Amino acid sequence: MKIILILLDGAGDRTYDFFGHKTPLQAAWTPNLNQLAALGSNGLYHPAAAGQCLPSEIAHHLLFGYEMETFPGRGLLEASGCGAPFADHDVLAMAHLSTVKWEGNRALLLHGPEVFHQAAGDMDILYEQLASLTPFTENGITVNLHRKPGRNDALLILSGGASPLVSDSDPIIPGRAIAKVVPVPGRGELDAANRTAGCLNAFLGKCAAVLKSHPVNVRRYVGHAPAANFLVTQRCGRRIPQQPFWQRYGLRGMIMAAGGIYRGLAHELGMDFRQRSDAGDPGRDLRESLRFALNDNGHEFIHVHTKLPDVAAHSGDPCRKRDVLASLDWGLDIVIEALDRRKDLLVAVTADEISAAKGCLGSLRGPELMFMLLNYADRANFVGHQLGGRVSCCVPTDYELFLSGEI
Repeated sequence: MKIILILLDGAGDRTYDFFGHKTPLQAAWTPNLNQLAALGSNGLYHPAAAGQCLPSEIAHHLLFGYEMETFPGRGLLEASGCGAPFADHDVLAMAHLSTVKWEGNRALLLHGPEVFHQAAGDMDILYEQLASLTPFTENGITVNLHRKPGRNDALLILSGGASPLVSDSDPIIPGRAIAKVVPVPGRGELDAANRTAGCLNAFLGKCAAVLKSHPVNVRRYVGHAPAANFLVTQRCGRRIPQQPFWQRYGLRGMIMAAGGIYRGLAHELGMDFRQRSDAGDPGRDLRESLRFALNDNGHEFIHVHTKLPDVAAHSGDPCRKRDVLASLDWGLDIVIEALDRRKDLLVAVTADEISAAKGCLGSLRGPELMFMLLNYADRANFVGHQLGGRVSCCVPTDYELFLSGEI
């Protein structure tokens, strides 16, 4: 049986008065989602604990049934997804240019990376200048900068015994002060974390000095445009070997998504990856992705991901989000048609409507979603039953056989 897990990233929301105290998902015209809900079992799901605000990369790692202790960090997934050159023992940090205002000796964040989306040429020049500062070495740690083409995004590659157990410098929320990078307490690697934090702080200070007087920023000051005068960092990571998805679940897996972190996640978990579009018509693009998933014969598990509801949410316009969700719903008709004629298909869709809380699935957490999918697909193994040399939650097919030569 083929399993297709469709994730409408960011579909959940709070209610709005002008929607009659409904969420954008409730306010949207969603006949196909409604029919899927009527055809199947409903419930709520959280990858970790209720109330926790999870970024997409952690949510997906947990959704696929992996443990928080094995999460390798967003920086690692970004590097793995974009093909940055790094070694297994290197530490990867996300970095981007922002605008800060100095008040005394404090740097207050004014603008994040989004304000520079239309300034690609300026960003190219500034990142080229920052890259020329590397390799930068301090405390035995060496920093190299890898630019992600066409975006206000970069990765810092730290080698020389660096530790990922350091804090972020990016406060994210405008008005807050840029943070000093420090070791994360109680996590180990204290000497390496101290050296890594010291190196990052020294490198960020050098970058700030160069950016402050750079001709591009001087021109932007004069033109009253935001200056990209500080490089901030967040979410360090380092490779952690993962049990391959096919080995854990007995399913050949594929992720279909637009973002680089999903390519990185697929690579780290031993899944295939297929790039999909999230830039055109939401419903049409989703329908084409689902058409491919339905016709694919090489994978028993396909995760189809769209970020568009989340992108619409970040715009601050609930009506835009409602319209995106309605368009995505239009693209789901192909799934309903397939379910009507196929008996070898299991489809799961998230996020949840409020009324889903009344469903028979109740409230699932963490690995329980994958356990339920295996169960519904008749692939779940009895707990305690073991064929071969590893414990498996799925019915194993690759165990060593007892042959006639043993007699």
